[in-house]
Amino acid sequence: MTQDLKQELKSMIGPAAWYNLLPHAARDSIVLVNPGLDLAEVGAAVATDNVTSVQRWISEALITKPTVEQMADWERDRSRQFQTLIVQPYVLIQYLPDDSSV
Repeated sequence: MTQDLKQELKSMIGPAAWYNLLPHAARDSIVLVNPGLDLAEVGAAVATDNVTSVQRWISEALITKPTVEQMADWERDRSRQFQTLIVQPYVLIQYLPDDSSV
């Protein structure tokens, strides 16, 4: 992955409330990224089809689809904030660093 792509993706990361992510959840395009991973690095791996890295993160449960329980919890607090990065067709989300529910 190129540093230029990672830098470009890093500049595209921003906060979003759960209620803004609902249309993406309805399309099943949300991917939850473990807070220990660099969101831009994950985005670059997805964008460049780096199957080795993505498969490793999936097998280690570091990137997952949100569970029904997680989405129900987020639905109770639609203002809950996430760091987000769109890498078509996915929306990568990550708990904010100060979120105590991690």
